[in-house]
Amino acid sequence: MVNITIQSNLLVLAAAATLAADPARNGRAWRVLRLDGLLGITITGVVYATVLAGLVAHEGVEVWLNAAFHYFCPLWTVVGWLLFGPRPRITWHTVWWAFAWPAAWVAYTLVRGAVTGWYPYPFLDVTDLGYPVALRNVAFVLVLALAVADLLRRLDRRLSVARASVVDHG
Repeated sequence: MVNITIQSNLLVLAAAATLAADPARNGRAWRVLRLDGLLGITITGVVYATVLAGLVAHEGVEVWLNAAFHYFCPLWTVVGWLLFGPRPRITWHTVWWAFAWPAAWVAYTLVRGAVTGWYPYPFLDVTDLGYPVALRNVAFVLVLALAVADLLRRLDRRLSVARASVVDHG
């Protein structure tokens, strides 16, 4: 399970399942899980749509599975978070802890790729690109992820204030 798309979708599933069981779910570890799912699936959708979509031709059921994993799940996860929260749940502390999973994934992927010669994404393929270009690509995605995490954090705060205002004046 070296594909971050599958891992992101599983994190979204885990966060959604725990929210279904307890809509007021909270706690430090859960906040990190939720942000990892939300951030991971958002970056999955953005990177797939802008970098990877044209590289592979899908046929048959793969067309639908690909659309589900790379377009529908990212879109509906973000829409669900915007509409239902819960919030506030994203702090800078949560953001920094949420980066442990992608950092570990990148390290594992690069070590595994060095041993096997196989990388799950062409922009990480050290064999074809060399370490400087592959690491530049990793840095770009991590900076993008940090910007998205900051946007989510800001939205989390604004939406919680807006919701509190509606409740107070409603």
